[in-house]
Amino acid sequence: MFNKEKFLALCKHWSKNTLMETLEIEYIDAGEDFLTAKMPVNSRVHQPMGLLHGGATVALAESVGSAASLMFINPEKQEVRGIEISANHLRSKREGTVFCTAKIVHKGASIHLWEIRIVDENDKLISLCKLSNMVLSRRER
Repeated sequence: MFNKEKFLALCKHWSKNTLMETLEIEYIDAGEDFLTAKMPVNSRVHQPMGLLHGGATVALAESVGSAASLMFINPEKQEVRGIEISANHLRSKREGTVFCTAKIVHKGASIHLWEIRIVDENDKLISLCKLSNMVLSRRER
């Protein structure tokens, strides 16, 4: 049975000292087929024109989609690698918060496909992304 609090704690733990921490991504909700996080929009994630950088948006999408795949694997025996991501940036954002939700489209034994929606505080679509993850057997290190 899915334990939301335990899974959100795992995502927070795995984000320590990573890009997710640098971008201030916070995992806030999860279910059996989705994961949601939020990220502040400020000068740390702006491009030179003062807008949310597309690269920061894609980093948010890949972070959430990759973390979401963790709910379908055994992290002690398997690991996830993003192998393809695409993003359509539909609206700009200067400040505030964006919310990112990854929902599973295909859950195979070796490939996970995620639809990732990034919206603002008013649920207006900022970016729509698609992420493919590959599930690998974990190797001895």
